Parts: sequence; C-alpha cells; structure tokens
Amino acid sequence: MSYLNNQTGYREDLLETRSVIKKDNWVLLEPDGLVKNAIPGYENCDVTILASPAMGASFADYLVTVHEGGKNLKGIGGEGIETLLYVLSGKVHVKNADKEADLTEGGYLFSPAGKDICFENTGKDTAKLFVYRRRYDAVEGYAAHTVVNNTNDMEWVEYEGMDNCHIKDLLPAAGDFGFDMNFHILKFKLGASHGYIETHLQEHGMYFLSGKGMYRVDGEWIPVKKGDYMFLDAYCPQACYGVGREEELAYLYSKDCNREVRL
Repeated sequence: MSYLNNQTGYREDLLETRSVIKKDNWVLLEPDGLVKNAIPGYENCDVTILASPAMGASFADYLVTVHEGGKNLKGIGGEGIETLLYVLSGKVHVKNADKEADLTEGGYLFSPAGKDICFENTGKDTAKLFVYRRRYDAVEGYAAHTVVNNTNDMEWVEYEGMDNCHIKDLLPAAGDFGFDMNFHILKFKLGASHGYIETHLQEHGMYFLSGKGMYRVDGEWIPVKKGDYMFLDAYCPQACYGVGREEELAYLYSKDCNREVRL
C-alpha cells in the first residue's frame, strides 16, 4: 500500500488526523493518510477513492494523479453510469463517444450514461483529475448530453443575491430534466457565508479547491482547507464561512436533482 502524499516511515510526532468518518451522515477526508488504489484501466496513474457507497454515498469520487504517459483508454463509466472528469491541474486529452478535447486546469467533460470517458496525458507534466461516477436515474422522454467546457471561461454569478459569495454551474440541469445531477463551484470571500443552514434531501461530494473555511455539519463546526474532501449525506444540516487571511474559499461539489422521491 502507498499513500497519496508519498509519506513513508515513522513521523516525528504523534499519530493524528483531521479526518472524521460518520458513515451515512458526513465525512471529512484530509489528504494525509489517503491511500493509492490499483484499478484496472488506469495506467501510470495514482488513484485515490474518496466517496463510495461504503461511505453512504450514491456515487463515487476519485482523485487521479496522471503521470507522464498516464492514461485510461479502457474508459471510465460502465453500463448505466454517468461520469464527469474535471482537471485540477495539468493537461489531458479526453474523449467519449461524442466529443474529444484537450483539457487544461478548470476544464471538464461530462459524459452521459453508457458513454465512457477515456483520457491520456500527452505531455511531460503531471496532471491531477477529479472524477465522478453515478448510476443515472432515467426518466422517460428525457436524456442528458455530453458537455465540454472550462470553468475559467465562465462568469461568476452572485449566489442567492449575496455580493461576497458566487457560484458557477457546470451543467445545464436547471433547465433540462435530462440531467439528474449538477456540478457547481461555490466561492466565498473572506468572512462570507451561506445565508442559512441548509437541510435537504440531496447529497454532496465536495473537493476544496482553495482557501480555508469553517463548515457546520450536523451541529459541529469543522475546519476545512484546500485539498480536503467532504461527503454530506441527505438531510445533514450544513453551512460554512470563508476564513483565513488571503485566499478565498472555493470548492467543487456535486448535487443530485430533478427527480421524484423513489418509494
């Protein structure tokens, strides 16, 4: 077994972690202690599994470090599985059955169920990816479609009328019932917060892109920062403040939507 931070041997200090695991409720994973996984199809890549059904999530999230020549040409997805690949850093060539593109930092490809995503690092620099997989909840008369874009080309929009909190929507789910989920980037200026503590059915998988914050989850205030990952299950009360001295808090997150409650 190897580790995401490549730490080996004994530490100078006590064994400790900021990670908190409360299955079927909420989870915080700090980078330290996360392991690399061997998964068929990923060549010359370090794959760390973040969220999974074993945690209580209805989806799976991964961090993928793609070294020079690294690739997955077998395809990410699976029968009935929708996928999203987001580039955290570096550059990769991606494709599915509909489109192909060279993606740089902030670039992403969403692929509908049944259309696996392939990628390859064609340069010399390491690339880092965030990958999402979820079983598509199909509704007769509607279908999702491939989306390729880069968040750096998108405008920030005020979040719920607040001028110190902004959002970007990666997918057109707000006006298209073909999509059963969406991805967003939410950004808080220092001292900004949610307008209220949210409580809702939808799950979140959240990767912190920058800054620091204090996140309230199920009655507890938890410090978070760039590189952390959180899973918030259905009906987990949640809200956060952006804190720190310089860098604004921003995170990429998923949210299921547009579907009736299954009984």
